[in-house]
Amino acid sequence: MLRFLTAFVLLFSCLTPVSAAERFVIKDIKIEGLQRTSAGTVFNYLPVKVGDTLDEKKSSEAIKTLFKTGLFSDIHLEQENNVLVVVVVERPAIADVIFIGNKELDTDDLKESLKSINFYKGQVFNKSLLDKVVLELQRQYFNLGYYAVEIKPTVTPQPRNRVNVQIEVVEGKIAKIHQINFVGNTVFDDATLLDEFELTSTAWYLLFSKRDQYSSEKLTADKERLRAFYSDQGYLNFNIDSIQVTISPDKQNIYITVNVTEGAQYTVSGVKLSGETIIDKAELEKLITVKTGQIFSQKEVTGSTEAIVDKIGDEGYAFAKVGAGSEVNEKDKTVALNFFVEPGKRIYIRRIDFKGNTRTADEVMRRELRQLEGAWASTEKIKRSRTRLERLGFFSSVQVEKVPVPDVHDQVDLLFTVDELPGGNLAAGIGYSQTQGMLLNFSITQENFLGTGRSLSAEFNNSDVDTIYQLSYTNPYFTQDGISQTAGITYRETNAAEANLSRYALDIISANLAYSIPINEYDNIRFGFEPEQTALKSTAISANEVFNFINTNGDTYTNYKFNTGWSHDTRDRAMFPTKGVVHTIGAEVAIPMSDLTFYKINYQQRWYIPVTKRYVMMFKGDVGYGDQYGDTEYPFFENYTAGGPRSIRGFKENTLGPDDSNGYAIGGNLKVLGTAELIFPPPFFEDVKSWRLGLFLDVGNVYGIREDFNAGDLRYSVGLSATWYSPIGGLTFSLGKALNAKDNDDTQMFQFTIGATF
Repeated sequence: MLRFLTAFVLLFSCLTPVSAAERFVIKDIKIEGLQRTSAGTVFNYLPVKVGDTLDEKKSSEAIKTLFKTGLFSDIHLEQENNVLVVVVVERPAIADVIFIGNKELDTDDLKESLKSINFYKGQVFNKSLLDKVVLELQRQYFNLGYYAVEIKPTVTPQPRNRVNVQIEVVEGKIAKIHQINFVGNTVFDDATLLDEFELTSTAWYLLFSKRDQYSSEKLTADKERLRAFYSDQGYLNFNIDSIQVTISPDKQNIYITVNVTEGAQYTVSGVKLSGETIIDKAELEKLITVKTGQIFSQKEVTGSTEAIVDKIGDEGYAFAKVGAGSEVNEKDKTVALNFFVEPGKRIYIRRIDFKGNTRTADEVMRRELRQLEGAWASTEKIKRSRTRLERLGFFSSVQVEKVPVPDVHDQVDLLFTVDELPGGNLAAGIGYSQTQGMLLNFSITQENFLGTGRSLSAEFNNSDVDTIYQLSYTNPYFTQDGISQTAGITYRETNAAEANLSRYALDIISANLAYSIPINEYDNIRFGFEPEQTALKSTAISANEVFNFINTNGDTYTNYKFNTGWSHDTRDRAMFPTKGVVHTIGAEVAIPMSDLTFYKINYQQRWYIPVTKRYVMMFKGDVGYGDQYGDTEYPFFENYTAGGPRSIRGFKENTLGPDDSNGYAIGGNLKVLGTAELIFPPPFFEDVKSWRLGLFLDVGNVYGIREDFNAGDLRYSVGLSATWYSPIGGLTFSLGKALNAKDNDDTQMFQFTIGATF
């Protein structure tokens, strides 16, 4: 026992804290207590080395330096026979950050946000950071209006000097905007100013909207909208003095008060265009919509500037600058404008490259371009090139970038970057229509066959009315000039009775060959040839018109149809357009070698006019006429029909117009239809771009072969429509009221169609 105590005393005397020891020269350095941190890391930070004389000052400096690394929770220095022993206790590492209770914010997003304060898996755990974690998470929830949120962190030790940090989130209820008040406004009332705000006070129709949920980012954006609104009305000195945001004690209601100073309204005293205009000055002056004597509008100034830049850009000055200088006369409250043009150098396109098209051949993309290599860079042609690539349907997105050519000041390369869509499509569909019943379809489509831009498709469609088999092929560049070719074959079986029409059936097999010729960017003409064989079938309860036609013309007909047409399309987009017009004129004639000789002429028009940024007025017209020529009579199964969700809502589908001898609709050879509809996003789905509502007025009818057009026979309906491009397909609904239904008309207030693809 005595020998053990003697050895212990000798060992203790050799291992002495540096602070209690004399100065000594360091012969070696040992590091003890490391688990994850490498010894090299400690040596890199340690301010002393072998050969240094260690004293109390240097030992204190060494401890402070190592503490600053944040790697250790405890550090002390010891001396062992002139060997410096650095004993450390490492801080634990974060094994995982676990969130529970969060619903509004995604866990991955929350973890990503904590990286900004160095709090994430694998990082050294610093307990002092927990307060910052709570504040950061509260900040994110406060931005979304969750002011009652509670953040509760819990630290649980784990093996190998690690900890799990569990963060419990009690989100609570979101605070809603109860009221927005404006103070200081005398020119415009509160309602007018609120129209400029995205944020609004809570209301029942905002059930599925977030406009009544406070967000500091949205409020900042609303402040800029309000400034822009006043600036567009000539109030140059308008100012938002302050905004107070207060919350009720229960943290459920938010009150916003906006204090403004409107100032005086300014008018334009003069407009001048100067600088190097490059092209005819008078032509550029026409693009300036700001006129002397009118109220100053920053929106019109900006629009005029952009129009001049685009016009000069079309001439190859891709980096032109146009500054709108203003001289303000505070005494007269006027503004003198000077549009100064700096065109810079004319820029030429050296090379056009494509990126991301792993399947689509460069040739397919290049033939859509309107900007050419070697030519000067045209703003309009580059935009149009991008639009044409987007309309191919091969890409989910198309981006274009001007890439400077090294050491050359007047050349750039164009780089089109695309995200390619799958070229093939195998689809099946199911739907329901009030007229056609259950709808089934199956299709195999290769839109971009072998990357050539050509398409092949085979389709099958089945409903109570029609059974259709179709095979088609399209070559959009049958010639280098952009003439497209379409060829196909179709077999159709039709049961007219299921479509609310006269009792007969048709079996039709046809082939078609058609060409479309582009005239310019918005117009094209088309022509085609379609041989067709039709078998007409009667039933025991068919009308006299059916039997008489068969007795006179037989029940099988071979017709050779020639068709042609012209279309003009300036819409800004295909789904829910907001502006533009579509005109389509088509003609079809069964040529003299046909068993039945007849012709049909059609005109359709849709015109979209923006009323406000949310409301669009749509006017639609549809006129068609058909007749026989030669010795045969006009086939009744080529008649036009009216009524239903695609023509005159509020009337049962296909039931308007002449009836057969049995009292069933048989259609007519003259069709006159029109619609005026105000289209807008629904109040409770304003943030969803796939929804639209409409208030409509429909008018029209069809007239028989021996009837003249009579405005007194037109039918009218009004109502509410809804269209939704849902994840399961297109859905259309309408509530229509027939205004002047006759005794024998079939009305139907609620109408709908539902389709799905999977």
